[in-house]
Amino acid sequence: MSNTEWPLWEIFIRSKAGLDHKHVGSLHASDAQMAIEMARDVYTRRQEGISIWAVESLHIHASNPDDAAAFFDPMNDKVYRHPTFYDLPDELTHM
Repeated sequence: MSNTEWPLWEIFIRSKAGLDHKHVGSLHASDAQMAIEMARDVYTRRQEGISIWAVESLHIHASNPDDAAAFFDPMNDKVYRHPTFYDLPDELTHM
């Protein structure tokens, strides 16, 4: 990044009807406060948001898609994650 370029920020908005923040886009800003104010102007023009998160892109780390099979493996070698060996009482019908 050159000294004349502002950092890239990823913007997440929580809608009035939602419980989670959703990624809505990216923008360049000099600092977090400016990123939030710019995000408000760009991404909430119709008053659809109640919360904004601005995360500097260089702080986001992701898993490698090539490692997905091994990384998200259900780990069948850990039997405690699959309690199929417990005896359940007959009264329990919805387990």
